[in-house]
Amino acid sequence: MRGDRRQANELREVFIERRAQKYPAGSALIEIGNTKVLCAATIDDHVPTFLKGTGTGWLNAEYSMLPGSSTERIPRERSKVGGRTAEIQRLIGRALRAVTDLTAIGERSIIIDCDVLQADGGTRTASITGAFVALVEACETIYQVGGVFPVKDFVAAISAGITPDGDKILDLCYAEDSTAAADCNVVMTGAGELVEVQITAEKKPFTRAGLNELLDLAAGGIDELISLQKDALGRELVWRVGRVG
Repeated sequence: MRGDRRQANELREVFIERRAQKYPAGSALIEIGNTKVLCAATIDDHVPTFLKGTGTGWLNAEYSMLPGSSTERIPRERSKVGGRTAEIQRLIGRALRAVTDLTAIGERSIIIDCDVLQADGGTRTASITGAFVALVEACETIYQVGGVFPVKDFVAAISAGITPDGDKILDLCYAEDSTAAADCNVVMTGAGELVEVQITAEKKPFTRAGLNELLDLAAGGIDELISLQKDALGRELVWRVGRVG
């Protein structure tokens, strides 16, 4: 039994609220345990220079931990983002582009903003999971009936890890993450395809069999998260994902 009395394969309590903000084309507030991330998707009628005239759009992400999101105040990154922030922004962008038909959005850009309101482990994975809901909501505003819906499949992310005692656990909170012998972040589609696996041995190496166990744990957690994404989107939007014609 873990510190919060969860089983090894059990997610923290998850809550996803659509339309968390009035003005973006799509938005969602996701809470996983004590981690809270506000996600927004904005559509801009411009594309990077290298895409002008191609008929293809773009998607990129920005991520920020707000000053009051942690036990100690986090300074704002005013001019240049730090290495960790840049890495997470790229991860969120890659995860969402993996399930987005950039041709279907035309020469537009979708900007995803993920702002961490409160951090207790898993902020990057929560950002991906919540941002997907905001993305689908935003794409509905530009979808033309009879055409291709820009979002091809669901995508979500979760952490898994190995405790100092060798136990494999799902969805690490900060206390578990800070002491883990190995920490793994997994991004996976609704079809069960891997988008990205980030794993690091923090204290001692792990085996290939151990990695497979973590991937199996993550796959089960992601199935649950995708089910919750569908609940948040509702019947009016779930059927759009992967829609052609």
